[in-house]
Amino acid sequence: MLNISDIMQTVNMIDHQHLDIRTITLGISLNDCAHPDIKKCAAKIYDKICSKAARLVSTGERIEREYGIPIVNKRISVTPIAQIAASCESNDYAVIGRALNDAAENCGVNFIGGYSALVHKGFTESDRKLIASIPQTLAETSLVCSSVNVATTKAGINMDAVALMGKVIKETAKLTADKGGLGCAKLVVFANAVEDNPFMAGAFHGVGEPECVINVGVSGPGVVWRALQDVKGQSFDVVAETVKRTAFRITRMGQVVAHAASKMLGVPFGIVDLSLAPTPAKGDSVARILEEMGLETCGTHGTTAALALLNDAVKKGGVMASGHVGGLSGAFIPVSEDEGMIEAVKCGALGIEKLEAMTCVCSVGLDMIAVPGDTSAETISAIIADEAAIGVINNKTTAVRVIPAPDKNVGDSVEFGGLLGSAPVMRVNGAKSDEFIARGGRIPAPIHSLRN
Repeated sequence: MLNISDIMQTVNMIDHQHLDIRTITLGISLNDCAHPDIKKCAAKIYDKICSKAARLVSTGERIEREYGIPIVNKRISVTPIAQIAASCESNDYAVIGRALNDAAENCGVNFIGGYSALVHKGFTESDRKLIASIPQTLAETSLVCSSVNVATTKAGINMDAVALMGKVIKETAKLTADKGGLGCAKLVVFANAVEDNPFMAGAFHGVGEPECVINVGVSGPGVVWRALQDVKGQSFDVVAETVKRTAFRITRMGQVVAHAASKMLGVPFGIVDLSLAPTPAKGDSVARILEEMGLETCGTHGTTAALALLNDAVKKGGVMASGHVGGLSGAFIPVSEDEGMIEAVKCGALGIEKLEAMTCVCSVGLDMIAVPGDTSAETISAIIADEAAIGVINNKTTAVRVIPAPDKNVGDSVEFGGLLGSAPVMRVNGAKSDEFIARGGRIPAPIHSLRN
């Protein structure tokens, strides 16, 4: 039972500590939309999304009014388009991309995810067509998000896909140069992608998911930061317990919203993703949580240990609160979306190498990182390969969302606005990886993948 104290604490979290529901995401299966004629396939996709998601935004707004809980984003994820478009006798997959964007605009959502391909063990012809169309699609649309899974612990790393994605990212930056390479902010390269992720840009509706499902992403870095201010100087046992209890409360709120949305929309409730996803607003930063544990600045020695504690305690608190915690649940470290991370980069305390170490213990990977515009496709591919290796060896999800900012150099900044924030351009190692990437083939799965 909730008492007056619990209610007042939640109100305070919402009013003063940036607590919100970051997203309610409706997953929609498009398996019945396949058709040889790509225009008819696109029309079927548009009609189904508009039908299934017609009440998503109004439902979110109703929950906000009735429960007093802000819901920042309403989003849609769909079956990976490379799977659906395989039926089409066409190479112009951008037709479907535009249909997705039109449907998202019609439904009034913030983003739609699923312009995706899963190529961790190899390519189908449809996968190749979709990947080739990503730069054009992201340049021509504003709401479509794309993801490509290039590695899994069971399959290893598809280095041909890794090499290809470096080129795709470069081309996407070129085609959206007038917006600072914004298209790359809507493109994620994964290892061990999950099927029920409600967060963009990596959301897609997995093959094991139902016809429709509602997944909720909750975020509360500001709440955790404020809770740790009450335990200054106390042991890490107290810190971990404080984070765990706070995560429990946040997840409970997410579950309430998830069940309400499920009932109102008449679709199953999938998961609550308790990911501490920061924003550029002051007081809503994962970096500031780590600094509250005693670090002078995020990026100094001890940062990885602090992040490991945070990520683990968040997961433990979430699992206590709900039997359906999923997605990526943990702590995100997107540089441009976290004011503390931005400051750490600007003062020289945080670089890509340290961020890579941090991804070993956080929930995603190298996220929203701007690099000089003249960074080669091979170097970007090598960054992806390193991150995929961390995911494969550690049996966890990792990802890369990197923006080679056109005409920008180290020390410059790229402004994206909104939740995407401002990305300081970071230094990359100047030594070449070209011959390494040119080898191609597949890096084999690790020995611990043999678990059957």
